[in-house]
Amino acid sequence: MKKSRFSEEQIIGMIKEQEGGVPTAEVCRKHGISTASFYKYKSKFGGLDVSDARKLKALEDENAKLKKLLAEQMLDNAMLKDVASPKVVTPAERRKAVGHLCDQHGVSQRRACDVLEVDRSSVRYRSIRPDDADVRKAMKEVAAERRRFGYRRIHIMLERQGIYMNQKKLRRLYREEGLQVRKRGGRKRALGTRRPMEVPQNVNVRWSLDFVSDAFTDGRRFRVLAVVDDFSRECLTLVPDTSLSGARLTRELDAIIQMRGMPTTIVSDNGTEMTSSAVLEWCQKTKIDWHYIAPGKPTQNAFIESFNGSFRDECLNETLFSSLADARSEVTKWKEDYNRNRPHSSLGNLTPNEFVAKMTLQQQAA
Repeated sequence: MKKSRFSEEQIIGMIKEQEGGVPTAEVCRKHGISTASFYKYKSKFGGLDVSDARKLKALEDENAKLKKLLAEQMLDNAMLKDVASPKVVTPAERRKAVGHLCDQHGVSQRRACDVLEVDRSSVRYRSIRPDDADVRKAMKEVAAERRRFGYRRIHIMLERQGIYMNQKKLRRLYREEGLQVRKRGGRKRALGTRRPMEVPQNVNVRWSLDFVSDAFTDGRRFRVLAVVDDFSRECLTLVPDTSLSGARLTRELDAIIQMRGMPTTIVSDNGTEMTSSAVLEWCQKTKIDWHYIAPGKPTQNAFIESFNGSFRDECLNETLFSSLADARSEVTKWKEDYNRNRPHSSLGNLTPNEFVAKMTLQQQAA
């Protein structure tokens, strides 16, 4: 509000002069005001004495302050609603929010920082870190190729490319690029104590096998026979087909034995293929100990169950199969990648092939 150049006492004096018989034009000429201004003063202060005028002025000033405070509070609420998001927690997000308020609401940086309770020094700070564009690009390429790998395995894959860095830095870049792997929902686990399975001390001592089921794009179902060496975690075979009988199972095992030699024990569940007459006759002929786990206890065959989880998560759930030939091609590619390139945490982040080569050298040296 524009402040008047006359005090309340002066304005009331003008009004009393006019009321005392002095012509209005003479009063206006004497005090240097227009007739319109005089009648404006009279409508506001007419019939008041000096004390009443002062009280009116004080009330007007108080109302102006309250209106200003209310306007500022409403503006603060509007700004808070404009950035009401749970994501404004990192310094970068806070800097972005402060800039948004300054642009959209025309407030100062100080005002925006006060509303958001942000330190101005953190808003004005500019990072001097390098952008690490090459590392980010390599990390995103690995994550795009292996979508179910977390930052630990991406760290190993980058080291194989000759890119070395602290794991904390890689995790920060991994988080900034939004590469976190979305966790798939799992089934409820039984509670209670479990005894860990004994790990064989050499290759070809114990194999584990199981079947994994999936579907083609047209809805037809197919199965995959998976055989794993429990010591080296090596995938010995993956056989996709629409039908896998007990006789077919024994033929596939014979093919593996011709290449690798005969195992001491084979572990499986109690499926119809594994308990068929063809498998029983094959066990009698080869003298291989076939161990069946307890019904409803898949943890007794934990090695193949762990492999099945990786196989489904990284291959079956990530690929659309249009035909059996397509499934065989993709599954074979994944098997070779699993044995040659994929690091395995239980093997000290070595691949199964690297682990077998390392153990062979140690045995030869011994």
